[in-house]
Amino acid sequence: MRITVLSGGVGGARFTRGLLALLRDRLPDGRGGTTAEVTVIANTGDDMWLHGVRVCPDLDTLMYTLGGAVHEEQGWGRREETSRVSTDLAAYGVGWDWFTLGDLDLATHLARTQWLREGRTLSEATALLTRRWGLAEQGVRLLPMADEPVETHVVVADPDGGPGAERTIHFEEWWVRHRAALPALRFVQVGLDSAQAAPGVLDAITSADVVVVPPSNPVVSVSTILAVPGVREALASTATPVVGVSPIVGGAPVRGMAAQCLATIGVEATAEAVARYYGHRDDAARSGERAGVLDAWLVDTVDAEAAEKLAADGWRAAAAPTLMTDVPATARIAAEALALVGL
Repeated sequence: MRITVLSGGVGGARFTRGLLALLRDRLPDGRGGTTAEVTVIANTGDDMWLHGVRVCPDLDTLMYTLGGAVHEEQGWGRREETSRVSTDLAAYGVGWDWFTLGDLDLATHLARTQWLREGRTLSEATALLTRRWGLAEQGVRLLPMADEPVETHVVVADPDGGPGAERTIHFEEWWVRHRAALPALRFVQVGLDSAQAAPGVLDAITSADVVVVPPSNPVVSVSTILAVPGVREALASTATPVVGVSPIVGGAPVRGMAAQCLATIGVEATAEAVARYYGHRDDAARSGERAGVLDAWLVDTVDAEAAEKLAADGWRAAAAPTLMTDVPATARIAAEALALVGL
Protein backbone atom coordinates (compact mmCIF):
# COMPACT_ATOMS: atom_id res chain seq x y z
CA MET A 1 0.00 0.00 0.00
CA ARG A 2 1.20 3.47 -0.88
CA ILE A 3 -0.16 6.39 1.12
CA THR A 4 0.57 10.07 0.58
CA VAL A 5 -0.05 12.63 3.33
CA LEU A 6 -0.22 16.42 2.81
CA SER A 7 0.95 17.79 6.13
CA GLY A 8 1.54 20.85 8.19
CA GLY A 9 3.37 20.58 11.51
CA VAL A 10 2.06 19.24 14.81
CA GLY A 11 -1.36 17.94 13.76
CA GLY A 12 -0.09 16.30 10.60
CA ALA A 13 2.92 14.83 12.38
CA ARG A 14 0.84 13.27 15.15
CA PHE A 15 -1.66 11.90 12.64
CA THR A 16 1.11 10.35 10.54
CA ARG A 17 2.61 8.74 13.64
CA GLY A 18 -0.76 7.14 14.37
CA LEU A 19 -1.11 6.09 10.74
CA LEU A 20 2.25 4.32 10.92
CA ALA A 21 1.17 2.50 14.08
CA LEU A 22 -1.93 1.29 12.22
CA LEU A 23 0.12 0.16 9.24
CA ARG A 24 2.62 -1.71 11.41
CA ASP A 25 -0.31 -3.66 12.79
CA ARG A 26 -2.09 -4.23 9.49
CA LEU A 27 0.89 -4.65 7.17
CA PRO A 28 3.88 -5.74 9.29
CA ASP A 29 7.24 -6.32 7.66
CA GLY A 30 8.40 -8.77 10.34
CA ARG A 31 11.03 -6.35 11.64
CA GLY A 32 8.79 -4.03 13.63
CA GLY A 33 7.94 -1.85 10.64
CA THR A 34 5.46 -1.99 7.79
CA THR A 35 5.48 -3.03 4.16
CA ALA A 36 3.41 0.07 3.34
CA GLU A 37 5.09 3.11 1.81
CA VAL A 38 4.16 6.49 3.26
CA THR A 39 5.18 9.73 1.56
CA VAL A 40 4.66 12.91 3.56
CA ILE A 41 4.58 16.15 1.58
CA ALA A 42 5.31 18.97 4.01
CA ASN A 43 4.33 22.62 3.99
CA THR A 44 7.42 24.85 3.73
CA GLY A 45 5.58 28.16 3.82
CA ASP A 46 6.58 28.63 7.47
CA ASP A 47 10.28 28.47 6.57
CA MET A 48 12.54 31.43 7.28
CA TRP A 49 16.10 32.59 7.83
CA LEU A 50 17.09 33.23 11.45
CA HIS A 51 20.60 33.69 12.87
CA GLY A 52 21.94 32.91 9.40
CA VAL A 53 20.40 29.44 9.25
CA ARG A 54 17.42 28.08 7.33
CA VAL A 55 14.63 27.07 9.69
CA CYS A 56 11.91 24.69 8.40
CA PRO A 57 9.39 24.31 11.24
CA ASP A 58 6.98 21.82 9.67
CA LEU A 59 9.64 19.60 8.13
CA ASP A 60 11.44 19.44 11.46
CA THR A 61 8.30 18.77 13.50
CA LEU A 62 7.49 15.86 11.21
CA MET A 63 11.05 14.55 11.37
CA TYR A 64 11.33 14.78 15.15
CA THR A 65 7.86 13.31 15.76
CA LEU A 66 8.30 10.35 13.41
CA GLY A 67 11.89 9.90 14.59
CA GLY A 68 10.89 9.73 18.25
CA ALA A 69 12.73 12.88 19.34
CA VAL A 70 9.95 15.45 19.62
CA HIS A 71 9.12 17.39 22.77
CA GLU A 72 5.75 15.76 23.42
CA GLU A 73 4.25 18.49 25.61
CA GLN A 74 5.01 21.20 23.05
CA GLY A 75 4.38 19.07 20.00
CA TRP A 76 7.40 20.63 18.31
CA GLY A 77 11.14 20.96 18.96
CA ARG A 78 13.43 18.44 20.60
CA ARG A 79 12.85 16.82 23.96
CA GLU A 80 15.43 17.53 26.71
CA GLU A 81 16.24 20.75 24.86
CA THR A 82 18.37 23.61 26.19
CA SER A 83 18.72 27.19 24.97
CA ARG A 84 22.21 28.34 25.95
CA VAL A 85 23.07 29.56 22.44
CA SER A 86 19.88 31.61 22.06
CA THR A 87 20.36 33.09 25.53
CA ASP A 88 23.87 34.19 24.62
CA LEU A 89 22.74 35.58 21.27
CA ALA A 90 20.15 37.65 23.12
CA ALA A 91 22.96 39.09 25.25
CA TYR A 92 24.47 40.37 22.01
CA GLY A 93 21.13 41.86 21.01
CA VAL A 94 20.73 39.40 18.13
CA GLY A 95 17.53 37.64 17.06
CA TRP A 96 13.98 37.65 18.40
CA ASP A 97 13.13 37.09 22.02
CA TRP A 98 9.82 35.52 20.94
CA PHE A 99 11.37 32.81 18.76
CA THR A 100 14.02 30.71 20.45
CA LEU A 101 16.05 28.07 18.67
CA GLY A 102 17.05 25.28 21.02
CA ASP A 103 20.63 24.06 21.05
CA LEU A 104 19.80 20.60 19.69
CA ASP A 105 17.41 22.07 17.16
CA LEU A 106 20.08 24.52 16.05
CA ALA A 107 22.29 21.60 15.02
CA THR A 108 19.59 20.55 12.54
CA HIS A 109 19.40 24.05 11.07
CA LEU A 110 23.18 24.35 10.82
CA ALA A 111 23.44 21.03 9.00
CA ARG A 112 20.63 21.95 6.60
CA THR A 113 22.14 25.36 5.91
CA GLN A 114 25.57 23.91 5.20
CA TRP A 115 24.13 21.49 2.65
CA LEU A 116 22.03 24.21 1.03
CA ARG A 117 25.07 26.48 0.73
CA GLU A 118 27.00 23.60 -0.84
CA GLY A 119 24.40 23.54 -3.60
CA ARG A 120 22.14 20.74 -2.45
CA THR A 121 18.38 21.17 -2.81
CA LEU A 122 16.02 21.27 0.14
CA SER A 123 14.82 17.81 -0.88
CA GLU A 124 18.37 16.48 -0.75
CA ALA A 125 19.09 18.17 2.56
CA THR A 126 15.87 16.75 4.00
CA ALA A 127 16.82 13.23 2.91
CA LEU A 128 20.19 13.61 4.64
CA LEU A 129 18.58 14.88 7.85
CA THR A 130 15.93 12.16 8.01
CA ARG A 131 18.53 9.43 7.52
CA ARG A 132 19.66 10.04 11.09
CA TRP A 133 16.15 9.52 12.45
CA GLY A 134 15.44 6.26 10.64
CA LEU A 135 12.38 7.41 8.70
CA ALA A 136 13.21 5.22 5.70
CA GLU A 137 13.33 2.16 7.95
CA GLN A 138 9.76 2.99 8.98
CA GLY A 139 8.66 3.14 5.36
CA VAL A 140 8.46 6.95 5.36
CA ARG A 141 9.72 9.40 2.77
CA LEU A 142 9.57 13.06 3.83
CA LEU A 143 9.42 15.60 0.99
CA PRO A 144 9.21 19.39 1.04
CA MET A 145 6.41 20.72 -1.14
CA ALA A 146 8.99 22.66 -3.19
CA ASP A 147 12.75 23.10 -3.26
CA GLU A 148 12.51 26.82 -3.95
CA PRO A 149 12.08 29.08 -0.90
CA VAL A 150 8.44 29.93 -0.18
CA GLU A 151 7.46 32.04 2.81
CA THR A 152 3.98 32.86 4.06
CA HIS A 153 3.64 36.51 5.04
CA VAL A 154 0.70 38.19 6.72
CA VAL A 155 -0.58 41.62 5.76
CA VAL A 156 -1.89 43.56 8.75
CA ALA A 157 -3.02 47.13 9.35
CA ASP A 158 -0.27 49.61 10.20
CA PRO A 159 -1.67 52.08 12.76
CA ASP A 160 1.49 54.20 12.52
CA GLY A 161 1.20 54.64 8.78
CA GLY A 162 -2.05 56.57 8.61
CA PRO A 163 -5.54 55.57 7.49
CA GLY A 164 -5.57 52.43 5.37
CA ALA A 165 -1.85 51.81 5.78
CA GLU A 166 -0.63 48.22 5.81
CA ARG A 167 2.50 46.35 6.75
CA THR A 168 3.67 42.83 6.08
CA ILE A 169 5.18 40.46 8.64
CA HIS A 170 6.38 36.88 8.45
CA PHE A 171 3.75 34.31 9.36
CA GLU A 172 5.82 33.10 12.32
CA GLU A 173 5.84 36.62 13.79
CA TRP A 174 2.06 36.81 13.47
CA TRP A 175 1.59 33.29 14.82
CA VAL A 176 4.18 33.10 17.60
CA ARG A 177 4.81 36.67 18.68
CA HIS A 178 1.28 38.02 18.31
CA ARG A 179 -0.56 34.71 18.79
CA ALA A 180 -2.67 35.61 15.73
CA ALA A 181 -4.23 38.45 17.73
CA LEU A 182 -3.42 41.08 15.08
CA PRO A 183 -6.30 41.06 12.59
CA ALA A 184 -4.90 39.65 9.35
CA LEU A 185 -6.01 41.31 6.13
CA ARG A 186 -4.65 38.58 3.88
CA PHE A 187 -1.94 35.96 3.51
CA VAL A 188 0.76 36.20 0.85
CA GLN A 189 2.98 33.30 -0.23
CA VAL A 190 6.22 34.97 -1.27
CA GLY A 191 8.13 32.97 -3.87
CA LEU A 192 5.23 30.73 -4.80
CA ASP A 193 5.01 32.04 -8.36
CA SER A 194 8.49 30.76 -9.16
CA ALA A 195 8.23 27.52 -7.17
CA GLN A 196 7.79 24.05 -8.60
CA ALA A 197 6.64 20.87 -6.93
CA ALA A 198 9.70 19.15 -5.48
CA PRO A 199 10.87 15.96 -7.18
CA GLY A 200 8.55 13.10 -6.30
CA VAL A 201 5.66 15.24 -5.08
CA LEU A 202 3.33 14.95 -8.07
CA ASP A 203 4.16 11.28 -8.59
CA ALA A 204 3.43 10.59 -4.92
CA ILE A 205 -0.05 12.02 -5.44
CA THR A 206 -0.90 10.27 -8.68
CA SER A 207 0.63 6.86 -7.89
CA ALA A 208 -0.65 6.45 -4.32
CA ASP A 209 -3.42 4.11 -3.27
CA VAL A 210 -4.84 6.93 -1.15
CA VAL A 211 -4.01 10.56 -0.38
CA VAL A 212 -4.77 11.78 3.13
CA VAL A 213 -5.24 15.38 4.25
CA PRO A 214 -4.68 15.19 8.03
CA PRO A 215 -5.99 17.67 10.62
CA SER A 216 -3.48 20.40 9.74
CA ASN A 217 -4.20 24.11 9.39
CA PRO A 218 -6.33 24.28 6.22
CA VAL A 219 -5.34 27.84 5.31
CA VAL A 220 -1.62 28.28 5.88
CA SER A 221 -0.46 24.65 5.82
CA VAL A 222 -2.50 22.47 3.48
CA SER A 223 -3.63 25.25 1.15
CA THR A 224 -0.06 26.44 0.78
CA ILE A 225 0.86 22.97 -0.47
CA LEU A 226 -2.17 23.00 -2.78
CA ALA A 227 -1.04 26.34 -4.21
CA VAL A 228 2.26 24.93 -5.47
CA PRO A 229 1.87 24.75 -9.27
CA GLY A 230 0.56 21.37 -10.33
CA VAL A 231 -0.42 20.03 -6.91
CA ARG A 232 -4.12 20.95 -6.89
CA GLU A 233 -4.42 19.84 -10.50
CA ALA A 234 -2.82 16.48 -9.69
CA LEU A 235 -5.24 15.94 -6.80
CA ALA A 236 -8.24 16.99 -8.87
CA SER A 237 -7.41 14.68 -11.77
CA THR A 238 -5.90 11.59 -10.15
CA ALA A 239 -7.85 8.35 -9.86
CA THR A 240 -6.46 8.05 -6.33
CA PRO A 241 -9.10 8.61 -3.62
CA VAL A 242 -8.49 11.61 -1.37
CA VAL A 243 -9.75 11.65 2.22
CA GLY A 244 -9.46 14.41 4.79
CA VAL A 245 -9.78 14.58 8.57
CA SER A 246 -11.36 17.71 10.01
CA PRO A 247 -9.10 19.95 12.13
CA ILE A 248 -12.24 21.56 13.57
CA VAL A 249 -14.16 19.88 16.38
CA GLY A 250 -17.35 21.43 17.69
CA GLY A 251 -16.70 24.78 16.04
CA ALA A 252 -13.13 25.23 17.26
CA PRO A 253 -9.71 24.10 16.07
CA VAL A 254 -8.24 21.15 17.90
CA ARG A 255 -4.97 23.02 18.24
CA GLY A 256 -3.53 26.37 17.36
CA MET A 257 -5.30 29.37 15.89
CA ALA A 258 -6.80 28.05 12.68
CA ALA A 259 -10.03 29.92 13.43
CA GLN A 260 -8.26 33.25 12.94
CA CYS A 261 -6.81 32.02 9.64
CA LEU A 262 -10.21 30.85 8.45
CA ALA A 263 -11.81 34.16 9.44
CA THR A 264 -9.26 36.02 7.33
CA ILE A 265 -10.40 34.19 4.19
CA GLY A 266 -14.08 34.33 5.12
CA VAL A 267 -14.60 30.67 6.01
CA GLU A 268 -16.51 29.57 9.11
CA ALA A 269 -14.62 27.53 11.68
CA THR A 270 -16.82 24.45 11.29
CA ALA A 271 -16.13 20.94 10.09
CA GLU A 272 -18.58 21.34 7.20
CA ALA A 273 -17.26 24.73 6.08
CA VAL A 274 -13.65 23.50 5.97
CA ALA A 275 -14.70 20.51 3.88
CA ARG A 276 -16.46 22.76 1.40
CA TYR A 277 -13.45 25.11 1.39
CA TYR A 278 -11.28 22.24 0.19
CA GLY A 279 -14.03 21.25 -2.21
CA HIS A 280 -15.40 17.96 -3.48
CA ARG A 281 -13.87 16.78 -6.73
CA ASP A 282 -17.20 16.01 -8.41
CA ASP A 283 -18.76 19.34 -7.42
CA ALA A 284 -15.86 21.29 -8.90
CA ALA A 285 -15.99 19.30 -12.12
CA ARG A 286 -19.71 20.04 -12.53
CA SER A 287 -19.53 23.71 -11.62
CA GLY A 288 -16.38 24.63 -13.52
CA GLU A 289 -15.08 26.45 -10.44
CA ARG A 290 -11.74 25.96 -8.70
CA ALA A 291 -10.90 22.28 -8.65
CA GLY A 292 -11.94 20.53 -5.45
CA VAL A 293 -9.54 18.03 -3.93
CA LEU A 294 -11.55 15.72 -1.64
CA ASP A 295 -13.67 12.63 -2.04
CA ALA A 296 -14.24 11.87 1.64
CA TRP A 297 -14.26 13.74 4.96
CA LEU A 298 -14.05 12.44 8.51
CA VAL A 299 -15.45 14.61 11.31
CA ASP A 300 -15.68 14.20 15.05
CA THR A 301 -18.77 12.66 16.59
CA VAL A 302 -19.87 16.07 17.90
CA ASP A 303 -20.08 17.19 14.27
CA ALA A 304 -22.12 14.22 13.05
CA GLU A 305 -24.69 16.57 11.54
CA ALA A 306 -22.00 17.98 9.24
CA ALA A 307 -21.20 14.47 8.01
CA GLU A 308 -24.90 13.90 7.28
CA LYS A 309 -25.15 17.12 5.27
CA LEU A 310 -22.04 16.32 3.27
CA ALA A 311 -23.21 12.75 2.63
CA ALA A 312 -26.51 14.12 1.32
CA ASP A 313 -24.49 16.13 -1.21
CA GLY A 314 -22.57 13.11 -2.46
CA TRP A 315 -19.54 13.10 -0.17
CA ARG A 316 -18.27 9.97 1.52
CA ALA A 317 -18.52 11.32 5.04
CA ALA A 318 -18.60 9.84 8.52
CA ALA A 319 -18.27 10.82 12.17
CA ALA A 320 -15.94 9.20 14.71
CA PRO A 321 -13.86 10.31 17.71
CA THR A 322 -11.04 12.39 16.20
CA LEU A 323 -9.12 13.74 19.19
CA MET A 324 -5.53 12.52 18.94
CA THR A 325 -5.10 11.87 22.65
CA ASP A 326 -2.42 9.22 22.17
CA VAL A 327 -0.94 7.00 19.45
CA PRO A 328 -3.54 4.19 19.73
CA ALA A 329 -6.39 6.71 19.52
CA THR A 330 -4.77 8.32 16.49
CA ALA A 331 -4.31 4.91 14.85
CA ARG A 332 -8.05 4.40 15.21
CA ILE A 333 -8.70 7.78 13.57
CA ALA A 334 -6.45 6.79 10.66
CA ALA A 335 -8.37 3.51 10.34
CA GLU A 336 -11.68 5.39 10.18
CA ALA A 337 -10.31 7.72 7.50
CA LEU A 338 -9.03 4.85 5.35
CA ALA A 339 -12.30 2.97 5.77
CA LEU A 340 -14.11 5.89 4.16
CA VAL A 341 -12.31 5.12 0.89
CA GLY A 342 -12.55 1.36 1.22
CA LEU A 343 -9.11 0.63 2.67
